[in-house]
Amino acid sequence: MTQPASPNDETPEVLASISASGPRRVFGIATLAVLGGLLLYLGLSTSPSPLWQVFLLVLGVLVLLLAEKTRRATERVIQLTHAGLFTDQGEEIAKLDAIVGVKRGMFDLKPSNGFSLLLSTARSRRWQPGMWWAWGRRVGIGGVTPGSQSKTMAQILEALLVERGQAAQ
Repeated sequence: MTQPASPNDETPEVLASISASGPRRVFGIATLAVLGGLLLYLGLSTSPSPLWQVFLLVLGVLVLLLAEKTRRATERVIQLTHAGLFTDQGEEIAKLDAIVGVKRGMFDLKPSNGFSLLLSTARSRRWQPGMWWAWGRRVGIGGVTPGSQSKTMAQILEALLVERGQAAQ
């Protein structure tokens, strides 16, 4: 006999989710890895001076580290719930109450295939390459994500904001 789940055991309802597109993810990570490898090769084989060699080697290692950070970040899924935006591991991106607006126009500052959020208060800086970033009162969602998933999430967010505005009146 199974016991009914208590209200505390419930997971929040996911209204929309965004995950990295397979081909874009592979292309982005592979491009960074090849660039890092080329920089290391150039630093080890043909460099005009020792200072230049050190610069190329350090830059190559940094690009390879960025490729690894991108690989890890794009394994995550961004989920929209009635509480706000979170990763699949529970990291808070933005609470719904803190979101003032959604920007997804052609000339808005936003990631590729994505949208940006304007927050009522600034949050700490955070960057998950290919998925999302936060800088001050602006959060960008997108990058190697499919445009269809981002568009759906942005539309749901806009509807939630309108619904919240009507409820406040």
